[in-house]
Amino acid sequence: MMQAETMTKKINPTLTIGTIATLALDAEGHLLDHRIWTPAVAQQLADTLGVTLSAAHFEILDQVRQFYSEFNHPPSTRPLIKYLIKTLPDKDISNQKLQQLFNTGLVARHVNRIAGLPKPPNCL
Repeated sequence: MMQAETMTKKINPTLTIGTIATLALDAEGHLLDHRIWTPAVAQQLADTLGVTLSAAHFEILDQVRQFYSEFNHPPSTRPLIKYLIKTLPDKDISNQKLQQLFNTGLVARHVNRIAGLPKPPNCL
């Protein structure tokens, strides 16, 4: 189980998973190395945001990581939603649905964080 200390508006720059691994994070809680991401790491990152991941979350996270692979940058909200509508047409994706699913108004920022990717450059 990962232990994380939260500070006001900041996350401790490392998260420890048991005694096996420490994840290096930036000051806003994003992985410094997206290549070490796994579904278990995703759940640990989601725990810091109060989100329990389901199969629906992982379908979206997989597509977010695919976007990053294709375009070499993390998606901001509008491109994220357009990409998800295109790649997951049967999921009826909308900003509101993503806000509910990921329990946030900061969809692109939190989805990228849980997907192990950097914060999009135009996110607050």
